[in-house]
Amino acid sequence: MILTARIADITTLALDAIVNAANSELAAGGGVCGAIHRAAGPELARACAALAPCPAGSARITPGFRLPARFVIHAVGPVWRGGTFGEAALLASAYRTSIHLARDNGLRSIAFPAISTGIFGYPLDAATKVAVAAVGEALAQPGPVDEVVFACFSEEALAAYRTEGMD
Repeated sequence: MILTARIADITTLALDAIVNAANSELAAGGGVCGAIHRAAGPELARACAALAPCPAGSARITPGFRLPARFVIHAVGPVWRGGTFGEAALLASAYRTSIHLARDNGLRSIAFPAISTGIFGYPLDAATKVAVAAVGEALAQPGPVDEVVFACFSEEALAAYRTEGMD
């Protein structure tokens, strides 16, 4: 099992799947979501429209189209509302559901961005703690997934993952 965190442009990773920090309509947005949609091409928007809506805590899978990754898993995290509205449970569910989709599709490698930490406002340190715990829990179940990369957008994000024990 390979579980790492590194600074990376998730759109360039040639893994079985990358995870999109998606909105509930699975529409192109800003940040990592917009970058993934631009790199994948217009086919991704059409595939997403057919699968929308997707509630917070859930995920959907599409082909990767023009990306080096074979698939995109669109995980919808929660909007941060102070931490007392079930945000941690919804965020954990988005990560676990992504791993389950990868497993159900026979995928071995997957990369995650820091879901919900951009425009959705989830504090980075708290989100990282949830992400590492949820992925670890999901990987404890048998399945083909044997490589997980937390693709960090900055040194600050990488430091947050390192605080959670990631290399």
